[in-house]
Amino acid sequence: MNGADILVKCLEEEKVEVVFGYPGVAIAPFYNSILDSDIETVLVRTEQNAAHAASGMFRVSGKVGVCAVTSGPGATNLITGIATAFADSIPMVCITGQVSSDLLGSDVFQEADITGAVESFVKYSYLVRDVDDIPRIMKEAFYIANSGRRGPVLVDVPIDIQNAPVKSFKYPESVKLRTYKPTVKGNAAQIKKVSAELLKAERPLIVAGGGVLIGRARKELLKFAEAFDIPVVTTMMGKGSLPSDDEHFFGMIGNNGHPYANRAMKECDLLLMVGARVADRSVNQPDITVTNKVLVHIDVDPAEIGKNVGPHIPLVGDCRAIFNDLMETEKCGAHKEWMKTLKVWKKEMEPKRKVKAGCVDPAAFIEELTQKMPQKAIYVADVGQNQIWSCRYANIKGGDFLTSGGMGTMGYSIPAAMGAKYAHSDREVIAVCGDGSFQMSMMELATMRQHGLKSKVIVLKNNYLGMVRQYQHFTYEDRYSVVDLSGSPDLEKLASAYDMPFFRVEDPKKMSKQIDDFLKSKDACLMEVVIDPMDLV
Repeated sequence: MNGADILVKCLEEEKVEVVFGYPGVAIAPFYNSILDSDIETVLVRTEQNAAHAASGMFRVSGKVGVCAVTSGPGATNLITGIATAFADSIPMVCITGQVSSDLLGSDVFQEADITGAVESFVKYSYLVRDVDDIPRIMKEAFYIANSGRRGPVLVDVPIDIQNAPVKSFKYPESVKLRTYKPTVKGNAAQIKKVSAELLKAERPLIVAGGGVLIGRARKELLKFAEAFDIPVVTTMMGKGSLPSDDEHFFGMIGNNGHPYANRAMKECDLLLMVGARVADRSVNQPDITVTNKVLVHIDVDPAEIGKNVGPHIPLVGDCRAIFNDLMETEKCGAHKEWMKTLKVWKKEMEPKRKVKAGCVDPAAFIEELTQKMPQKAIYVADVGQNQIWSCRYANIKGGDFLTSGGMGTMGYSIPAAMGAKYAHSDREVIAVCGDGSFQMSMMELATMRQHGLKSKVIVLKNNYLGMVRQYQHFTYEDRYSVVDLSGSPDLEKLASAYDMPFFRVEDPKKMSKQIDDFLKSKDACLMEVVIDPMDLV
């Protein structure tokens, strides 16, 4: 056995089923060894999409994603995917090949200091110096990635280490890290304080962030909200924490959220912020989270609590464990008047959209699409105007909603949908993007075709980088700069090139029937939805 064989055996010990990646000489020993295992490999068409696919797989399965690329440009191309995962707390183990150890620092062909380059975007990184350290490093990498506040870990392995002989292999049974001991169980005294506030509150509100989904705590959130009769709003990354049709769900907060959700956050007297960063996109005026109310901030990462606003009751721990602990405390009464008020606000404050006559309304399209999608369907939103329409109007009825929230990475949806489809081939998976973000990852249609990943792709086409055009419309009075997408491909011909069924929606009257036909297809397919170029979110 050699180091590459050991790397593969470590993945087998971690029950890894697939590696997304792109080969090269510096990672060739690893990809040679993986042929002798049952681990599948998926060849993406550009490296950052390996990380996005690994992200999509984790978010619907809970299994740590793995990607592997070569040194130099392979590793640097991966950085955007790593940064995207880090911003959204997605665990993955990223393996990069590296030039020979004796050449490090010599500026040789395809050498890049990748551990240094990703320092800001990983929970931890390793440069393997000794082949005998591989089992310990890999055990630690998976543990660090998938514990506490989850995130990506990078393992950089020089080619000589991959080729170095190894006499025996033993995978560690446990991890011992003196300086890394994440808190899972909430402090009992703090939980008592939260319980006391729950009993006093007349207008409590839960803000569910991405941590609820990453922590696999949807069931616990629902039980808690029902038992204590507390309304729930979400951040963008928390969308899907509660089914859209649940009586306790009242929309998404933030700059691009629902007005009634933002008003609920302002008017509540007890705010339970769970698994959310209180970042600017969700809370652009942090003062409103503490004015005339008690703020309880629950997060597994102590560094997030108090970073942007000081809570009255900080509570560090895993949200699933904390919900279970709170369920054991005394229940407060029903909040009928508060719930009734929120329902009135929801009805009165729902924005009225103005759509150009004869044009497809993207909001109405997304609303109807998601109403017709199967119960456990997976909706992957890209970045741009399509993301905002998706967040506002997609009905998630028990499935999953995926998007890039923290980094806002265009091109995320198609590879993430591929990873989700790999994890759940039996579920409907649909990526929704704009024509700008589509062209950042349309090369992955080849990956879908090669590996039989039958996720579907919808392109909201307006021939602009819509979100930037909208900003320039308001800020620079229609002085548009570098947002025109003229020269984009004919999507019907593109679909034909990849042997994909193609659908075009441009007549609102025919939209419903075309959505039905699109959803009936058993194959990967491409739909183009032509919308008004001047439409605004």
